[in-house]
Amino acid sequence: MTRHLRKVGTNSGNNGCPTLYEHPATGDYVVQGNRLTDPAELAQLDGLTSQEGAVTVPRELLANFGPTESVHVAQWIDFNEFDSMFVSLQHSAWRLETRRRYASDETTDTYGQFARGEQVVWDLDDPWCVERREQVALGKRFERVRILDEPPTAGQLYLLDNGRRNVAAGENIRVMSRSLAQEHRLPDEDFWIFDSRVVALLHFDSDDEMTRVELITNPVDVVRYAQVREAAWHFATRYDQEQR
Repeated sequence: MTRHLRKVGTNSGNNGCPTLYEHPATGDYVVQGNRLTDPAELAQLDGLTSQEGAVTVPRELLANFGPTESVHVAQWIDFNEFDSMFVSLQHSAWRLETRRRYASDETTDTYGQFARGEQVVWDLDDPWCVERREQVALGKRFERVRILDEPPTAGQLYLLDNGRRNVAAGENIRVMSRSLAQEHRLPDEDFWIFDSRVVALLHFDSDDEMTRVELITNPVDVVRYAQVREAAWHFATRYDQEQR
């Protein structure tokens, strides 16, 4: 269905370019401007696909006619896109784990071994481990801090054992008590930070199943999560010290 656009404003006089339009029903904006064609400049754009284009617009067009109110609109991605971020990242990925259990863990054979009191046998050549080692070999860094209750829950004890697998795949794992996390006002949120520029906030339901992944790219919000990372990493200890 063809969308009906409303002309918001232009700095171009009568030639129609550049101009800003709005789709009233959705609040989306359409920008009309000169195409960006320089290959070196296009190469600097993140993830530009063959179906996408880029145009150049003067700053005053957006300043004069762009929206002035700040509106948070959640940006959701599917699990496949989320998984791809662990390959497309350039430098680093950092995780905060705060939950007392993860329902998906309890469906695995390794959790069954752990629950029966057996030695857990980790497959270090499964696709996840292979991919992580490949990325680490490219110079990328993977780190996480796991929050532990006092005493740790069964799910957290399982993840402490799972730390052997993480480390073997090239990750750096630290842990922190929940009381210390609360003392330093760390949030009860699970999230990843990729390249210190985008946050993937993980959403869970009441049954501890991960349901959705929300991307956060606003620089102010990303800095807030980066501050959480700095505090958590500073006060956490190596995971293997917790097992002694």
